[in-house]
Amino acid sequence: MQGSGPVLVYDRIGSNRRSSLLLMLLFFLLVGGFATAIGIVLGLPYVFTPIVLVPVAIFALFSYYASTRITLAISGAHQVTKEEEPELFRTVENLCIGAGLPMPQVYVIEDSAPNAFATGRDSQHAYVVVTRGLLQKLDHLELEGVIAHELSHIGNYDIRLMTIVVVLVGLVALMADLMLRLTYFGAGRRSSNRGRGGGSAALIIYALALLGIILAPLAAQLIRFAISRQRELLADASGALLTRYPEGLARALEKIAADPDPLEAANKATAHLYIVNPLHEHKSFLNNLFSTHPPIEKRIALLRAM
Repeated sequence: MQGSGPVLVYDRIGSNRRSSLLLMLLFFLLVGGFATAIGIVLGLPYVFTPIVLVPVAIFALFSYYASTRITLAISGAHQVTKEEEPELFRTVENLCIGAGLPMPQVYVIEDSAPNAFATGRDSQHAYVVVTRGLLQKLDHLELEGVIAHELSHIGNYDIRLMTIVVVLVGLVALMADLMLRLTYFGAGRRSSNRGRGGGSAALIIYALALLGIILAPLAAQLIRFAISRQRELLADASGALLTRYPEGLARALEKIAADPDPLEAANKATAHLYIVNPLHEHKSFLNNLFSTHPPIEKRIALLRAM
């Protein structure tokens, strides 16, 4: 990081976009393999295995369109007007002009813990949410850094990407649980062996498919967390580029991470959305592996190296 010069911002943006694309490719390969494993366990011909995901896709579509409203409701956020929060609106409007984005709807969570997130399907259906504590505890440049980060999530289509990923991860876990319950009652065993001639080879394929179904939810979660960490780093770099002042976001991250007030509305389902993980956990290799956010020290160091 040292001595990289001003080009580091663009390097970070390019690097994180490439990493995200590779992780998404890995995720879709996982889902394809998961569908094949389900087909094997059910005894379907390989060519028909993707059919098992048709009802899942219908449910995923419904979840995709309903997720934003559910998120806002769970978080206890309420919409505010320009008359109610003039400084917040001016900050969002000015940065939207600089980013070439339409004005999102602005929401506030009445909580003393400083934090923020963006959600929605795309830039035409986007929401920026901040806590009351964020407005009270940050100065203007720090608030601007946080809003630039959240608008970068919108501009980079992170809000759409992470909504799709979360829905898919949930469906992988749901389908895995359903398949394990079915196999407990013997579903697919006889039909699988009969369709492939039986024998040790068929049993090995069946066992591997069953192992894949068991491990798929864990693998999907790990990929989801990795994608989330890359998109946070990308939003940091894009936000710094938007404001041309990385120090504002760096100071904001320091304040948010050090604040002792707990965010009452946060839970494991929504924690990945926030600019700083509101669920404080002990530091360890496993916690970092299963974290939705990069280490705060790493994010601050990268911003100050720009």
